Amino acid sequence: MAYEIVESCVNCWACEPLCPSKAIYEARPHFLVDAGKCTECEGDHADAQCMSICPIEGAILNPFGEAANPPGSLTGIPPERMAEVMAEIQAR
Repeated sequence: MAYEIVESCVNCWACEPLCPSKAIYEARPHFLVDAGKCTECEGDHADAQCMSICPIEGAILNPFGEAANPPGSLTGIPPERMAEVMAEIQAR
């Protein structure tokens, strides 16, 4: 299994140089992960480096298809509160 970079990626280059297996590469419209090369950093680091460095919530999915940094996780806002605020903003 492998991590996946999705369309919310802003191509900031933070993850690419940290990948020990060189599985991350530049592509358009966003960086991609070569699933055949991705080791999930097992044997190199305790946590996936791409997930640890990514500044964009929801840009990287774990091997189960879940956001590695879900909305609110990087800001410290609980996901439930983030959903409430987003609903309030959209209702305006």
